[in-house]
Amino acid sequence: MSLKTLLLRNLIRHSKITNFAPILIQRQSYNKNERHYWTSSRNTAVALLASVVIGSAVKDQENVNKKGNVEAGEKRSDLPTFTAEEVSKHDSKKSFWVIYKHGVYDVTSFLPSHPGGEQIFNAGGLSIEPFWNVYGMHKTKEIFELLESYRIGNLHDDDVVDHSDDEFWAKEPYRDKRLIVKTAKPFNAEIPPKLQVEHFNTPNELFYVRQHMPVPDINENEHKLTVTIVGKTTKVKEFTLKDLRKFKPVAVNAALMCAGNRRSEMNKVKPVKGLSWTTGAISNAEWGGVLLRDVLLHCGLDTDNIDDKHVILTGADTDATGTQFSTSLPLRDALDTVLLATHMNGAPLPPDHGRPLRAVAPGAPAVRSVKWLQSITISTEESSSHWHQRDYRSFNPSTTWETADFPTAPPVYSLPVTSAICDPEDGETVTVKDGHIEVRG
Repeated sequence: MSLKTLLLRNLIRHSKITNFAPILIQRQSYNKNERHYWTSSRNTAVALLASVVIGSAVKDQENVNKKGNVEAGEKRSDLPTFTAEEVSKHDSKKSFWVIYKHGVYDVTSFLPSHPGGEQIFNAGGLSIEPFWNVYGMHKTKEIFELLESYRIGNLHDDDVVDHSDDEFWAKEPYRDKRLIVKTAKPFNAEIPPKLQVEHFNTPNELFYVRQHMPVPDINENEHKLTVTIVGKTTKVKEFTLKDLRKFKPVAVNAALMCAGNRRSEMNKVKPVKGLSWTTGAISNAEWGGVLLRDVLLHCGLDTDNIDDKHVILTGADTDATGTQFSTSLPLRDALDTVLLATHMNGAPLPPDHGRPLRAVAPGAPAVRSVKWLQSITISTEESSSHWHQRDYRSFNPSTTWETADFPTAPPVYSLPVTSAICDPEDGETVTVKDGHIEVRG
């Protein structure tokens, strides 16, 4: 069941569907130049009130819980009560309210600092809970405290909706208990350092996991890859997995690393935003599949005309607005390196790692190795997705979140070689033997 279906069902269950139906069905266009930035019309009923902002939000946190320690969304006797209809009227930049459980929040002053840009406008006058149920990493003490600093009232008991449905996550795969979990929903976990150095090719069950959304449920027998080459005459071809097996099989050994690997160490130098990875957001595997080049040539790609073109890769995983994950690479960089993989260390791809089909872009941040690959587009334009336009960009050390200009910053297409000591672990007591200690990394 999709998030939109859940929202409709919950609203129908209550009496507010007449007030909210027009909002639910409105659509909007996407601004390809900014991550999470949208035009003024709205796309869905809710949006995410995103992560705490480093810098300007710190000041807001000083005002947290002046009435004492209150759990986010708990009913408070010292505040006025608003109906859902009253809250729904505050959905503009001049007055912007959101709901979390029993809580009503005026986040108007927060809007310019929102890390996700204007996508927050989809939540005007509505609950942020459905998105928080999808993006579980936002349920942290810091974000709850920030949210409570904007608290202005309580939602009327008759209008409180249960958003606890877990259908969105019902088909998540089993994960090895040895992984170090960073967030449960979406699932993000790293391999323990000592296990990292036990194998050259990381066992599939220990390969680090980086998800942005729930793992999509894909029928391998029905899955198709659409390849589009945009030009004077646009060419479109579809491939089943069986079709792809007709190309020459290729095996590539490649390590994948999250661009935020070792962020926990970066945080000791300067506060940064994102998952606090240690050394475990990198793993190695032998990937089996077919070359992107072979498929594109079969589709009629003109290799004499590849400058200033991009490969847009789109996966089947979707966010709570129904937007599919997408990013891109320069065609010249991708043409001779990218693999369309169906196997990992000799076995079919596990669900967490893109089953049944993914891209593998050796040397690039792992975000470019799109999982659950559904379409490939060759275009003069980069991906317009917010993950490409407003994330994974390169800034100099003096840049702050407030001064970062994402659209003009260069995308991160490659990562430097990095080294780390994995055994002994940080803070571990070691035994000295003959004046030496053994170090592995």
